[in-house]
Amino acid sequence: MDYFLLYFIGVTATTIGTLAGGGGLISLPTMLLLGMPIHSAIGANKVSNTVSSFSSFFTLYKRKQISLKDSLWLIPISLGGGVTGGFIASQLSANNLYALAIFLLAFAFVTSFIGKGNFTGEEPLKLTKVSGPGLFGIGIYDGLFGPGQGTLMLYLFSYLNIAYVKSVGLVRLATFSSCFGAAISYIISGAIIWPLTLALMAGSITGAQLGVRIAEKIKPQYVKPILRVVTALLILQLVVENIL
Repeated sequence: MDYFLLYFIGVTATTIGTLAGGGGLISLPTMLLLGMPIHSAIGANKVSNTVSSFSSFFTLYKRKQISLKDSLWLIPISLGGGVTGGFIASQLSANNLYALAIFLLAFAFVTSFIGKGNFTGEEPLKLTKVSGPGLFGIGIYDGLFGPGQGTLMLYLFSYLNIAYVKSVGLVRLATFSSCFGAAISYIISGAIIWPLTLALMAGSITGAQLGVRIAEKIKPQYVKPILRVVTALLILQLVVENIL
């Protein structure tokens, strides 16, 4: 397998994933098409996402776009939701998981036209009756299925009137939290093919830094249209691959 191709996949998927979520639905199918075993492909995604998401969060933290006071409480909620989702996933069929993913993404797509949030606000992230259950629920979804988690979280932060760049940083911290445990599990199980994973990781780190820099330049009013396009493509891919 071409290491440069894996690097390019990491750059592309993580740049898009940083800006609007959904990167996993680019990298995972592509690795499978290239002949990578499924457990190794998922493990490579988890390991590279753990490192790249922390790198983009840390970049925004150093630039004072995000504070630990606002964000640290998000970690246990994301972890708790992910663990809960993983348990629920073991009780559901694959078809039910895909149907749930399509429903949640379609719901987010429709409500994006109704909600007034447009990422121009300057509100801090606080634990409220909306943010707490919302983040826990998305954590459950991440444990259940995963791809689209960042997209759903960005919609939530838009509703909470949080600025776009800060929202990107918070999503990357949540992604780090939810992927960390899974990455450890895949490493212990021996599923990781390290040369291929490191090539993907290098591309993912590059993509994370590129995504952060693009995010800082995007005007807030353009974010929701981008999110809607990504959401529509995610729904289409899920329908084509798993329903038709």
